Amino acid sequence: MNALPNELEAAESRPSEGAALKSVRTLMTQSGVPFGTSGVRGPVSAMTDVLCFTYTRAFLQYLRSIGEFAPGQPVALAGDLRPSTPRIVRACAAAVRVAGGVVVNCGLVPTPALAYYALGRNMPSIMVTGSHIPADRNGIKFYRPTGEVLKSDEAGILEQRVSPDDSLFDASGALLSAEPLPPTVEITSAYRDRYVGFFGADALKGMTVGVYQHSAVGRDVLVSVLEALGAVVLPFGRSETFVPVDTEAIRDEDILLAQAWASEHRVDAIVSTDGDSDRPLVADAQGTWLRGDITALLCARALGADRIVTPVSSNTAAELSGAFVGVRRTRIGSPYVIAAMQEEIAADPAAIVCGYEANGGVLLGSTVLDGDHPLDALPTRDAVLPIVSVLAAARRSSVAELVASLPQRATHSDRLPNVAPAQSAALLGWLREGSAEEQRARIETYFGTIGGHVVEIDTTDGLRVTFDRGVVIHLRASGNAPELRCYTEAATAAAAEDLSRCALIILRDDLLPISTPD
Repeated sequence: MNALPNELEAAESRPSEGAALKSVRTLMTQSGVPFGTSGVRGPVSAMTDVLCFTYTRAFLQYLRSIGEFAPGQPVALAGDLRPSTPRIVRACAAAVRVAGGVVVNCGLVPTPALAYYALGRNMPSIMVTGSHIPADRNGIKFYRPTGEVLKSDEAGILEQRVSPDDSLFDASGALLSAEPLPPTVEITSAYRDRYVGFFGADALKGMTVGVYQHSAVGRDVLVSVLEALGAVVLPFGRSETFVPVDTEAIRDEDILLAQAWASEHRVDAIVSTDGDSDRPLVADAQGTWLRGDITALLCARALGADRIVTPVSSNTAAELSGAFVGVRRTRIGSPYVIAAMQEEIAADPAAIVCGYEANGGVLLGSTVLDGDHPLDALPTRDAVLPIVSVLAAARRSSVAELVASLPQRATHSDRLPNVAPAQSAALLGWLREGSAEEQRARIETYFGTIGGHVVEIDTTDGLRVTFDRGVVIHLRASGNAPELRCYTEAATAAAAEDLSRCALIILRDDLLPISTPD
């Protein structure tokens, strides 16, 4: 039985009996579901309806406090293809209704498509997605009418005090009943037209492109965009169960799949995205996947960007290429990239400012003009823009030749799973203890055999160490999952991968056991 509309309307003004108002920060601590640079992320079992409802209410209360939301205004909702997503969308929709908002149901669409739709209408939006993490986890990403929720917004959201109406939920925190979502609003055509209008209907004419579809929410949208640009598209690997494709840590099976498809079919490239289709994957004609930061760097160069903003984990080919007036480094996470992009635009409004992350997602901070055809700014991670930019540039040569035109620096990323945040913090804190000389000595004791002597220590985000053998080892705790991330850079892909493998062994066998608190 569906909830009556007046039931939800009344809940806005009726506090639950005996329930105390709690700050969202307290709720976060008690639930173990954190709010961070990627919004809310946690195990599906912990992301109860009442928890998702409360986070959404807090977001809308915060927007109301800064004048960006009021009862009667629309809020756009969308999600990815995880099994848990429809339930969480319904919980978020219930919170929107209780706050007096009007739910705009955008369906199951890419995160950047939702952002493009909502930002163009000055509308808050909410995307239910866990991105690339496994199906037993999920998340919620919040957008202000002006763009992504940034670190400067986080404290305001966490300090909101919310008391969900107990009458809406059972003892386990599940909604007792949920009003059906309104009919789906079609938003992907405008997202497709964004690229066709700028690049042109013949941009990929004569090219054959494989699309690894798996369970990406944008799998059909990507095919539609490429076909509209003139490419012959071969869909591969569609899956009805969720596949956690991580563009920063590509699975061995995905490496083998791309190579097999390239050998079986004559393709110019193979492309894909992660689960919510905001991070790209591009492979050359031989099925060799490009690193995300290389794909994004090629995109920024093709767009004629003047200034780029990228985290410290991205390939240093950005600086070495000499293609940009300026390269600015930030902490890892799109909110940090966006904040720095805003500062760059304010300092030089005429510049084309482009941001990207090591996962390949490109954030366009400025409008790009090609004759009479503008490509409007979209300051959130996008997978389609880098894919199309690289393919369009490769039409005049090849993907492999584009990569070869860059300074030959290779990066690799991997992780140690099941490392609690406290373990990662203890390890990194121990490595950073003492004077600079003590830090160098400690790092060289464990990593000197694979890196050499320490040249530079960067603590912008985690611990990034440059060694005199021309290699980099960067360690940081993941903000999305209980794992310790390891990023490496060397002269070749094989060397970067081997450096990563050796570093992870040292971390697992030597460092974690001695640095983990009792």
